Amino acid sequence: MQVFMPEPQIYVERTLALIKPDVIDKEEEIEDIILRSGFTIVQKRKLQLSPEQCSNFYADQYGKMFFPNLTAYMSSGPLVAMVLARHNAIAYWKELIGPSNSIRAKETHPDSLRAIYGTDDLRNAVHGSIRFSSAEREIQFMFPEVIIEPIPVGQAAKDYLNLYVNPTLLAGLTELCKQKPADPLIWFADWLIEHNPNKPRLQQQMTVEEP
Repeated sequence: MQVFMPEPQIYVERTLALIKPDVIDKEEEIEDIILRSGFTIVQKRKLQLSPEQCSNFYADQYGKMFFPNLTAYMSSGPLVAMVLARHNAIAYWKELIGPSNSIRAKETHPDSLRAIYGTDDLRNAVHGSIRFSSAEREIQFMFPEVIIEPIPVGQAAKDYLNLYVNPTLLAGLTELCKQKPADPLIWFADWLIEHNPNKPRLQQQMTVEEP
């Protein structure tokens, strides 16, 4: 009886995370939790938004009763913006931060970031994108001058691996078998550094001798 194992799938998703002004002193603690939860911090910056910028960022909340307080709070001091990446990043980040109301989060999700660091429905410590389209818009808003290369997923990721990664690994492993070093792990690591296909190469300058 043959057992067919499904081919491994590579899915990487991005989301925006904000550490809000009232917990900026807990930045290192929160980042440590983020990293230990399996996220990669792709981009990070510290900035302070004006009330107008906050209004644009939260444009979908315009007209609601709490909107003036929200923009005043978010522009009251510096905040930290981060682009987080991992499998199902949006869903996992939403789960990690918990409900938007910190008081309710303390009851229903006591281990969430908003339960630990938040105060109430407004001062809830952190922000997270709620869906894919929101994440793309919010990342572009917070990082307008930074070009983030799209992370390949699905077939695009397989094509990238087959074109750029697998040939290098195959060549390195073949050479490893030939050399049979005493410490194969260290040897292979050094070989990969030396033969990195993305390693920048200096152009050789031609010297022309005058007659």
